[in-house]
Amino acid sequence: MQKPTVAIVGRPNVGKSTIFNRVVGERVSIVEDIPGVTRDRIYSSGEWLNSNFHIIDTGGIEIGDAPFLEEIRQQAEIAIDEADVIIFMTNGREGVTAADEQVAKILYKSKKPVVLAVNKVDNPEMRDSIYDFYALGFGEPFPISGSHGLGLGDMLDEVVKHFPEMNEEDYDEEVIKFSLIGRPNVGKSSLVNAILGEERVIVSNIAGTTRDAIDTPYKIGDQEYVIIDTAGMRKKGKVYETTEKYSVLRALRAIERSDVVLVVINAEEGIIEQDKKIAGYAHEAGRAVVIVVNKWDAVEKDEKTMKEFEQKIRVHFAFLDYAPIVFLSAKTKKRVQTLLPKINLASENHSLRVVTTVLNDVIMDAVAMNPTPTDKGTRLKIYYATQVAVKPPTFVIFVNEPELLHFSYERFLENRIRDAFGFEGTPIKIIARARK
Repeated sequence: MQKPTVAIVGRPNVGKSTIFNRVVGERVSIVEDIPGVTRDRIYSSGEWLNSNFHIIDTGGIEIGDAPFLEEIRQQAEIAIDEADVIIFMTNGREGVTAADEQVAKILYKSKKPVVLAVNKVDNPEMRDSIYDFYALGFGEPFPISGSHGLGLGDMLDEVVKHFPEMNEEDYDEEVIKFSLIGRPNVGKSSLVNAILGEERVIVSNIAGTTRDAIDTPYKIGDQEYVIIDTAGMRKKGKVYETTEKYSVLRALRAIERSDVVLVVINAEEGIIEQDKKIAGYAHEAGRAVVIVVNKWDAVEKDEKTMKEFEQKIRVHFAFLDYAPIVFLSAKTKKRVQTLLPKINLASENHSLRVVTTVLNDVIMDAVAMNPTPTDKGTRLKIYYATQVAVKPPTFVIFVNEPELLHFSYERFLENRIRDAFGFEGTPIKIIARARK
């Protein structure tokens, strides 16, 4: 399900990161009382009134020569461009400043819904001071306090009112939707072209609901596919091309609409931290994953090179130990034909259901092999298990005390389930519930 996007925008040191952390419920963004400390947009997810959304924390916008201000301004403008709704954050203690007016000018041009928030209004006596902020031209200002968590509900009520309808495409259940994610210059576009090829039957190019994304349906034999290509990466010129983390929001949107996600790595450059962050979004979203090592033709190889590279991937991407790895070259099209069978397998396993009786036989055999743990004299008892969902396969295990199912034993049960049923290419979820 595609989510709307909210950007928190404002000049430095008005408390954007504090509000961001309040909304997402954890300390994700750096909070420090120094202007300009939030240099990169930070992405996370929030929820309010049963509405789920992406939220972006930006660095402050300011006109001047202080360190990082130009890149902060550029990244904020990107966030504004990506957002469906903008929270314009100001500081109630300082009143309306020239920098606030500069930010307002940028926001006027965006033509996006803007919710004006006046932060650091920590007590009722300060509320009279918020009326000056009407002059910014964005309607009623919402007094809030990030440090005390006051007023956020009213502000978020207003934000949710402006969410657009997120319509989904009508594709048949049998159609496999997949996307390619990864850093810029890993060869995603070249790989799309190599997958399609002249011999493929391209049905049509349809503009997707994702902003600037192109859906390309095509068919091989009886199997229909849709490639979700985030074309916006090539749209905006130098500001966008040089902002590496711009790829993250594009990846999030593509992931939400995919059954299978191809995590593309540049074999020449090897694995870097950004690769792991982007792949982590696919894993957390519960999508099937295939790891694709592109530009394999450009690597000097011997008989051990592929095995050694695979071992590095397994170390760096330990959370994707279920994902198959494909080595190929989009440029020469060598080994490209090995990719679709892995996509098909991952999609099939992502939708796989297992018979309850067989599942319980596997669980009981696992318990016999490795008895359940105890804590403070109480042993975990597993009564029975059942599969409750697919995409990803999700299992509920009924037990006496859910907190006794520690991570290590849950991992053991997951491995036994994988040994019995495969599930290559897909994460699986295990939920412990107390038997009533």
